[in-house]
Amino acid sequence: MPRRSTRQIRSTRVSRNENCPCGSGRKYKYCCEKKAGRMSTGGRVLLAVVIVVAVVGVVLAFTSRNEQTGRPGQVWSPEHGHYHDRQ
Repeated sequence: MPRRSTRQIRSTRVSRNENCPCGSGRKYKYCCEKKAGRMSTGGRVLLAVVIVVAVVGVVLAFTSRNEQTGRPGQVWSPEHGHYHDRQ
């Protein structure tokens, strides 16, 4: 059986029970169907990076930072959660 070009394989829809267009003689569902649905390695890496960046962004957005500085002469009160005048 002559091998078809890649362009022909992608342009025609193959039924699961037909012979695989790659020329192996096996049914499409047992041969190349699984490969057609997979994400490439580069795509998986990109997806993982996007997920990590999103998670880090959410964590940073919801963590409280007490980087506020009071006016001179004030002291932070952890008990009350704000600055008080020094006495």
